[in-house]
Amino acid sequence: MLKNYIKIAWAVLQRRKFFTFISLFGISFTLMVLMVVTSLFDHVFGPQMPERETDRLLFVNMLKEETKEGYSSSGPPSYYFLDRYVKKLETPEKVSINSVFITVNSYVNNKKLALDLKHTDQTFWEILDFEFLEGRAISQQEVENSSHVAVINQHTRTQYFGAKEALGQPIEVNQVKYKVIGVVKDVSVLRLNSYADVWVPITLKRNEFKGPSLRGSFFAILQAKKGGSLTEMKEEYARMMTQVEPSNPKEKASLYSFPDTILETFARTLLGKGKDSNVAMFYSLISLAAFLFMLLPTINLVNINISRILERSSEIGVRKAFGASSWVIIGQFVVENVFLTLLGGVLGFLLAAGALALINDSGVIVYADLGLNLRVFAWGLLLCLVFGLISGVYPAFKMSRLHAVQALKGGSK
Repeated sequence: MLKNYIKIAWAVLQRRKFFTFISLFGISFTLMVLMVVTSLFDHVFGPQMPERETDRLLFVNMLKEETKEGYSSSGPPSYYFLDRYVKKLETPEKVSINSVFITVNSYVNNKKLALDLKHTDQTFWEILDFEFLEGRAISQQEVENSSHVAVINQHTRTQYFGAKEALGQPIEVNQVKYKVIGVVKDVSVLRLNSYADVWVPITLKRNEFKGPSLRGSFFAILQAKKGGSLTEMKEEYARMMTQVEPSNPKEKASLYSFPDTILETFARTLLGKGKDSNVAMFYSLISLAAFLFMLLPTINLVNINISRILERSSEIGVRKAFGASSWVIIGQFVVENVFLTLLGGVLGFLLAAGALALINDSGVIVYADLGLNLRVFAWGLLLCLVFGLISGVYPAFKMSRLHAVQALKGGSK
């Protein structure tokens, strides 16, 4: 019986190709966009290499100064602020200070190579989980001695050394020579706190350590103790901020700085006014956008299903005349809708895989490694099945209750 229903469904899909195309396009396109967007969301905010333990990490990227007249300015904090105040917090297990990456030039066989350079301490390598392909991380002694050593990523290794050995070899960046001690897998540019092409000891920027300015060009990463809470770190950080003295008390009235998760950092920058991260509002806007995006193809699918079933009243009349029960007719349309939805789901999965591969290869997002999220695909397909069943069962139920003669006359009430 099921085999016959599937054969009928396939014949019906081929008979009205335009309706079939619209239905399949609606299902597959919706699933494709849903999977691409969630993959991007997970790539930016989820636990990804090297920031795998996001439930234990907070990031300090901004410090805002506000004057008594109400004017404000903000930017990355200084090494002085992070070392004097943040480094001394007691609730974090570890605190790393690292610089904002800067773009510098390197030359290989007279060919210019633009590289992003980041200065780090040794704790940076303990907190973050880089995937080492060769060599090792920068050691504490090399940081203290301001050694000219460097860890490079896979892309830089290929561009600079090609097939030659990289470990132990010199690499010249911004007219300064470093010895390569490690090669790591590429990190996406969207991971602002860990991304770079070349990492070197932070003490090579020692000239920026002095001075009482609170703003500079450094970030901090705070790691909670195992079993510790991010809330405790935030509360201690807030108490610490009340003790920070403005660099110019006569002009600067208030200081604001917050340790945030990656999502809180984004939401605070996009929606907040510096004091509130507004993550709840961010989730509300995302949910509303997803609902509206799913609503339009759903309404379209419902209308198409109703039209498709109503126009088959004569077929239903014939089947009822030969003794088919209402439940048998309803079952047939249910199987047809499920078959159509599954077909659209497979197409949506293939389209999403193609779109993600295209984004990864295009270089639009540097070192992007977007992958299919099977959990999101399963939920999206389930929603399509639910809407498909709702849109198909009701008109099929109405038509199945018609008398055979009435159905043959094309009646629908």
